[in-house]
Amino acid sequence: MTLHEAMAYVLGEAGRPMTRQELADAINEQGLYQRGDGNPLPASQIGARAKNYPQLFVKVGSKIGLA
Repeated sequence: MTLHEAMAYVLGEAGRPMTRQELADAINEQGLYQRGDGNPLPASQIGARAKNYPQLFVKVGSKIGLA
């Protein structure tokens, strides 16, 4: 699963916008995405990916939601 697919999955399951940290924690806990270097997914990568996919994600205050 790609990172943006994992983000969309978690947001869809939650049914609400989430902070970058909440998303990263959920993705890491569920093992939905593996980084190439094997390290846990940082919250900063969530924000960067959301900006690259404006058709999928919107910023809702300090949280990220589904578009």
